[in-house]
Amino acid sequence: MSFRIRDMNIPEDEAAALSFIMGSQQYEHAFEPNRRLDPAVAEEQYAALAKKVESNQGRIFIADENGSAIGWAVFLVEQNPVFVVEEQRSYGYITELYVNENARSLGVGRALIAACEDEAHRLGLGHIMLGVLTANKRAAEIYARAGYLPYASELRKHL
Repeated sequence: MSFRIRDMNIPEDEAAALSFIMGSQQYEHAFEPNRRLDPAVAEEQYAALAKKVESNQGRIFIADENGSAIGWAVFLVEQNPVFVVEEQRSYGYITELYVNENARSLGVGRALIAACEDEAHRLGLGHIMLGVLTANKRAAEIYARAGYLPYASELRKHL
């Protein structure tokens, strides 16, 4: 498979972005049933992401195979609270990463992660973070192979 990483083209890539959001929702719903699967979720999430990208020095990367979008990553610049030392307050954050099922295990995800890391370096950021659901073992393994280590853990209790 031959692919390249490029910036998202709007509006040409919007249909693919919506499909990536729905793909993530469906994949995660298998182990986290709070994920919405209604038809409106993709458009609502895309609109929210577009605002965050605009306001948080973000960038959307598309994995492209022969003119077709096969995956994406959404990068943002986030801020830690003031109790974190100033030189580590700003950081890169990968808020979305999705690769079509038929393109998985071919290096597409690794290339998208690398594009986000390159953007963080370009912006002079010292580190990059991402979130992964505890039950998403496959994603956690991919991120670990890319050098991502556990940093914090959120706990939940259903009432």
